[in-house]
Amino acid sequence: MSDVASQKRIAASILKCGVNRVWFDPARISDIENAISREDLRGLVTDGAIKAHQKKGVSRGRARARIAQRSYGHRKGAGKRKGAAGARNPSKTAWVQKIRAIRKVLVELRAAGTIDPHMYRVLYRKAAGGQFRSVAHMKAQMEILAGRMK
Repeated sequence: MSDVASQKRIAASILKCGVNRVWFDPARISDIENAISREDLRGLVTDGAIKAHQKKGVSRGRARARIAQRSYGHRKGAGKRKGAAGARNPSKTAWVQKIRAIRKVLVELRAAGTIDPHMYRVLYRKAAGGQFRSVAHMKAQMEILAGRMK
């Protein structure tokens, strides 16, 4: 094999890539040996005798497959967890989700006329005090309260 190290180095700077990505056409190796100036090498690049290999990337295929599995509950067991339950799903976030859902339903019920403003305010304060586990629990308690008020 002939010594074309300097041509490879110059070609790398022309192609703006690393030396290891430079490819020489084996059939045109004698032309490449005779090319001593940058201009000669630029001509060989335009002819296609010198090319740059494509950059190697890291495939996301396996990562996508893993994410898809996690979306339906796999790969989430005790061995995959780091951090306490409160760190993975903070109690504050759970509270915010719950209270927003309850308040949204209360506003809808008041707008529909199902509950009067006084009842809305009573239920709102109870919700703020953490008396309801969920929207369903609040609705069950409303029925009990409505039965008492009659």
